[in-house]
Amino acid sequence: MGCFSSKPSKQIAGCDNPADLALGTSFSVSEVEALYELFKQISNSLVNDGLIHKEEFQLALSENRKRENFFAQRVFDVFDLKKDGVLEFGEFVKGLSVFHPNASEEEKIDFAFKLYDFKHIGHIGREEVKLMLIALLAESDVNLSDEVIETILEKTFVDADLNRDGKIDRDDWRNFVCRNPAMIKMMTLPYLKDITTTFPSFIFHSKVDDLST
Repeated sequence: MGCFSSKPSKQIAGCDNPADLALGTSFSVSEVEALYELFKQISNSLVNDGLIHKEEFQLALSENRKRENFFAQRVFDVFDLKKDGVLEFGEFVKGLSVFHPNASEEEKIDFAFKLYDFKHIGHIGREEVKLMLIALLAESDVNLSDEVIETILEKTFVDADLNRDGKIDRDDWRNFVCRNPAMIKMMTLPYLKDITTTFPSFIFHSKVDDLST
């Protein structure tokens, strides 16, 4: 038997009962069912195997299909709880839940921290912040000189690294975001609240206007 009463022709890996998935996320049962249709579209875009591969995720998130989206890669890596290089439906729903308007600020702050913590070592260094900043600037088609990027980077660390140890730990990050809420503005996708009535393009708008001010 498939995930839902409609009995899909292909079993979707990781597709739990929609009510069970909804209980562990910010989504309602009807929103989970709508996400199932979105999941099928994305998971069959390149490889018809009922799983979302990184390339398929990249295509779904990026406005520029010809350019690799580093931000999309990082989101995929955090969504990929099993670290097996593909997303099952449950991982997809649980990952997207953080971007729901009803998700808590704490969830969004924690997810954003994981995006920057490439090495999974519990803190963020200058290299990680610079790589993400450059990626977000490129995705937003914002061209800044190396000097301006270094200035933004330096200002970020002065503001965030309170104990001046050259790294941003979870407490530093939480305090920094609380003082600069624009840092997690992209962590909320309003349309997810209306996913049952609207079916928009699945795109994260990773604008960085607030970073350069």
